[in-house]
Amino acid sequence: MSLFLPIRIHPEGWRFIGAFAALSLALFYIAQPLGWLGFILTAWCAYFFRNPKRVTPTQEGLIVSPADGLVCSIKTMPPPSEFDMGNTPHIRISIFLNIFDVHVNRIPIGGTILKSIYRSGQFVNAAADKASDHNERNSLVIQMVDGTKIAVVQIAGLIARRILSSARQGDTVETGSVYGVIRFGSRMDIYLPQNIYPLIIEGQRMIGGETVIADLATKKASQKTLREGTCH
Repeated sequence: MSLFLPIRIHPEGWRFIGAFAALSLALFYIAQPLGWLGFILTAWCAYFFRNPKRVTPTQEGLIVSPADGLVCSIKTMPPPSEFDMGNTPHIRISIFLNIFDVHVNRIPIGGTILKSIYRSGQFVNAAADKASDHNERNSLVIQMVDGTKIAVVQIAGLIARRILSSARQGDTVETGSVYGVIRFGSRMDIYLPQNIYPLIIEGQRMIGGETVIADLATKKASQKTLREGTCH
């Protein structure tokens, strides 16, 4: 809990808030209107790095959203080869985070981190579908107690320039726990096995650590057809 602000701040944000605050003081010395502009930017920076408390569902088998944002794409495709999850198509859910969304990232379901993979890359618009393949990204492959594997990917965006993750291979993680942050606009993908039908739709707004996106107990009914969409 912050001693000076009414909101919780992710530790990564303090140096940026401090830099903006110092700049604001300098601008106040030069010209008061510029100082007020700096104050507004400082407040926005604190807002961007906010880390609100979340109430994560405790029922076993629930997969929660790893991030705040808008579901911009639901597709069926093989996972990237770097995951070592085979060529069987998975359901990929993409969540786009704008600069006003909470950018703290959370573990979608408890288990063991089998892989933590960082890949350098480009910084194209995170809403573009090619961002999943070409942008800088950090991926986690999580294995649950029943052996089911899912993957969650932090993807840098057009103005995002840093992905941070505290999760390491071999770590045991809990559903909804904070594990990372992406600075200034981004996207997150989550890969689910095809027999786990998503309980969300394209265009739905997610609350990280709270919104249930799938239930391991809910299997994909044969009569259901996955409605695919793309980010806009």
